[in-house]
Amino acid sequence: MQRLARQARCIRTPLAERESDVVWHVWGRATQTLPPLVLLHGGSGSWTHWLRNIEALAASGREVWAVDIPGFGDSGAVGQDVDAVIEPLHQSLQTLFGAQPCDLVGFSFGAMTAGLLEAAHPGRSRTLVLVGAPALTEQRANRVPLRGWRHLESMQAQQQVHRHNLAALMLADAGQIDEATLALHAHNVARDRMQRRRLSNTDILAQALRQVRCPAHVIYGEHDALYRGRFDELQAAVHATGCDCRSFTLIPEAGHWVQYEQPRAFDQALCAALAQHGSGPTPA
Repeated sequence: MQRLARQARCIRTPLAERESDVVWHVWGRATQTLPPLVLLHGGSGSWTHWLRNIEALAASGREVWAVDIPGFGDSGAVGQDVDAVIEPLHQSLQTLFGAQPCDLVGFSFGAMTAGLLEAAHPGRSRTLVLVGAPALTEQRANRVPLRGWRHLESMQAQQQVHRHNLAALMLADAGQIDEATLALHAHNVARDRMQRRRLSNTDILAQALRQVRCPAHVIYGEHDALYRGRFDELQAAVHATGCDCRSFTLIPEAGHWVQYEQPRAFDQALCAALAQHGSGPTPA
């Protein structure tokens, strides 16, 4: 993580009426032919949710912009659910890119954010990619038995809970939960200041997709704990919105945090989706 952070350009835009910023990490260089590739992380996360993907995406010729969504990571806080971040994030994108569209990729909470952002500001996205997206049906996601950790005094006890939660929700293969993954997760959840979010248990993203007109793609890990066994239902829900969904991809041997658990397969699926719209090559 430290090496990748050192390679990045760190760019901040002000949060209106707040003494804080929206923090971006950027890799690669802008081109005349490809729009910025904007990555929105999941809940209790930061730009590091894309840690295993950034180098390959930048090497494919993209300028990669990974944000800490307001309320997470190093960005300032704005509210307690996804609806509070849409306008601050739009203002940040306006500051950075003006009216230029981007290819917008959102993971989990970030997928909700991306869909609501494009619905509220049509044309912000040239291509919308939803990864591990919640809030597509009125029926709640599968219940995942996560454990609390903030009340625990010992670091060892906290680490045990983090390991449990990663295995329960984020990764299909608990064998991938090494010390680096634990440290990354612990660093992210400690900086989560949006702990009351509830809109992921609604169909708010499905409602937003009814307003989205740009091409869209959907990616899940085939063992995503939130929706295991319900992917036919989710695919039907996406198509029922009337959005221009071009692909619905399940990545084998991956859980919810699909881009971390199977980075090569995910990068290939993402770049193949973007390439359909003249947005870049597929990595070898």
